[in-house]
Amino acid sequence: MVHTYSGMENRVKTNLENRITSLNMEEFIYEVHVPQEEVSEIKNGQRRIVRRTVLPGYVLVRMDLTDESWSAVRHTPSVTGFVGHSHQPVPLSLAEVEAMLAPAVMEDKQSPQQQKHKQVEFTDFYAGDSVMVVDGPFATLHATITEINVDAQRVKALVEIFGRETPVELSFTQIQKV
Repeated sequence: MVHTYSGMENRVKTNLENRITSLNMEEFIYEVHVPQEEVSEIKNGQRRIVRRTVLPGYVLVRMDLTDESWSAVRHTPSVTGFVGHSHQPVPLSLAEVEAMLAPAVMEDKQSPQQQKHKQVEFTDFYAGDSVMVVDGPFATLHATITEINVDAQRVKALVEIFGRETPVELSFTQIQKV
């Protein structure tokens, strides 16, 4: 496992794959992998599927450790080092690698029906935000979010009806940031 600057995982993978071919390291470095998952994210009332890195700041490298292969990986741009001691990296066990890669393999095997019910990551609203209800019986009314339930994809909000704030439960798709 290689430690990188956060957000640079895919660039490190590309750079490392280029260095492997240019330095003729194919017989020592076999595979470079960035574990990723697809999550559904709601932003501005729109749901979209985004790919997110499972382990930010880390890249998995399957290799035979020699001085040359260690140097080729270590001196790749944006690589800060191996996980473990500086000159003695700690290899991951097969069980650890399987645990990291199994969710991605299982995700690929899911039927389209099962993939519809993926977890939603909701990052656009926070408790205390003022929102506009855009769908349902409270459409066009302003509301203030009091609680967010990401698992159920719902929020609890206070809607002003007839001069009184009334607590209501709304889905993520029924609200929009003001």
